[in-house]
Amino acid sequence: MKVLQKKIYKEFIWLFILCLFVFISLFLLIDFVQKLDNFVETGVSKATIVSYFFYKTPHIIVQMIPVATLIAVIVLLSIMRKNNEVMAMKACGIDILKLSLAIIIISLAVSIISFLLSELIVPYASSKSNQIWDIEVDKQDPTRFYGSHQIWYKAPNAIYWIRHFDGVTNTMQNPVFYFFDRHFHMVKRIEAKRGVWQNGVWKIENGIIQELQEDGDYKLTSFVELFLEVAETPDTFTRQIKEPEDMSYQQLKKYAETVGNEGYDNTTYLVDLNLKLSFPLISLVLSILGIPVALGLRSGGMPLAVSIGVGLCFLYMLAVGFSRSLGLSGILPPLLSAWIPNLLFILTGIHMMMRLER
Repeated sequence: MKVLQKKIYKEFIWLFILCLFVFISLFLLIDFVQKLDNFVETGVSKATIVSYFFYKTPHIIVQMIPVATLIAVIVLLSIMRKNNEVMAMKACGIDILKLSLAIIIISLAVSIISFLLSELIVPYASSKSNQIWDIEVDKQDPTRFYGSHQIWYKAPNAIYWIRHFDGVTNTMQNPVFYFFDRHFHMVKRIEAKRGVWQNGVWKIENGIIQELQEDGDYKLTSFVELFLEVAETPDTFTRQIKEPEDMSYQQLKKYAETVGNEGYDNTTYLVDLNLKLSFPLISLVLSILGIPVALGLRSGGMPLAVSIGVGLCFLYMLAVGFSRSLGLSGILPPLLSAWIPNLLFILTGIHMMMRLER
């Protein structure tokens, strides 16, 4: 059995690398054709284009690993079946489930490698590729804030409401500042037309101050200019928007907590946080589905098996997208929205394997 396992591992790795290379090449070619007009219009250099696709490749690898795994499993088992190796194994009393176990083990190893790539390499490479695209090709503002309109910011003893913040000129439009005591009673409220960062302080223009007096009433005063010394600087309000693939699991978890603590909707980040754990296991899940597809077909051979495998990939990705949308809309909790497709497809695969003729 050990000799058979070594043979399976060797042939699987060769087929997996071949499939992965083909899928990555096709993905890069299609992506290049789609983005060619953008590159030409902005006049970026060839070095910039090469750098963009170089840094994007690790993310593509992680996305294509599940597909390559499934096709490699189907092709491997289809070849073994065509060469009557599966029949010979049955004749020797070898259970098909033992053969499947070897494939499941190597698929699990592929899932672990995929997770490590998405944690250690993809965040840095993806952030670089997105930076090249956003700044050099799409000409976006590099200091986009995830709430540049209607910013609510919570400081230790204050809450700031800023209708709009311009990260280029460091200017607030219609800011309102609420200051509280340790019992969370408002002691001061400042509302103004504009706030500008000058010489290390905020210059607040054309507004009113509502301040608590000793008798418990609030006194209103107007002002033309007011220099407000607070700990928050323009950098506080000009954090760059990050994509989930630009961060590791721990970074995304911290980012989601920060967004939530500052009063913004962090549902998207929580869903993608759980997907960071569930997505690498797609390779294992699809392998469990691929085994009965390759061994259970009575006609059609390898072409039909591969076609069904590709169809399963599309069906699986549709299920992931649909489940993710349910999580984003709040219909499902983030944890369930990320793991339901895995659970459904792995149970389906196990059911199909149990029905295989041994």
